[in-house]
Amino acid sequence: MEKMPCQGSAETASSVAHATVTPAPSNSAWRQGLPMLTGSQVVLRELRFSDAPALLAAMSTMETSRFISPPPATVEGFEKFIAWALRQRATGQYISFAVVARGSDAAIGLFQIRSLEAGFGTSEWGFALASKYWGTGMFTDGAELALRFAFEVLGAHRLEARAALRNGRGTGALRKIGAIQEGVLRRSFLRNGEYLDQGLWSITVEDWLEAKAVWGSRLVH
Repeated sequence: MEKMPCQGSAETASSVAHATVTPAPSNSAWRQGLPMLTGSQVVLRELRFSDAPALLAAMSTMETSRFISPPPATVEGFEKFIAWALRQRATGQYISFAVVARGSDAAIGLFQIRSLEAGFGTSEWGFALASKYWGTGMFTDGAELALRFAFEVLGAHRLEARAALRNGRGTGALRKIGAIQEGVLRRSFLRNGEYLDQGLWSITVEDWLEAKAVWGSRLVH
């Protein structure tokens, strides 16, 4: 999802989340407002306009933005992105969760899911996390929450992600959570005047159910 408004590289992590999801009352209730998803280290929640300054600080560092489309360059730009994201959520096309560390309320990243067909059956997902939190396990914690929401609430059967081949940390994180690289999209991502090759990664609902059967309580529950 490197061509989405704010999608970024991921960090590797050492443990799988123990988490709970506060469910929406029905599978479409998220169109009126996203539920709060609580993990062992992070919470995923609805974006707020007050998140704009924190997101600007989190997304604008060289490390975080190296392999993503340029994020908004101002607080006002992020406010416009948040307004767009909320409109898209209401239409049922796109979801963007703010990532916050447990015990804090400051946004440190994003998880995004975009429908590629009616009903989110096949969807694209992406993520960005402030570089200071790489290697803490927060990505894996948030990714498990996002995957559960996509498969169990949205009803997705396949999630796709794109990651630049040079983005070793991002591809490593995708592999860690069970995604499979299906191919290479040659010169498909323009960044800093250079076209980069991307890997196309996927994880299906069958992969998810198999992982739950193998890992049991180590996955979100």
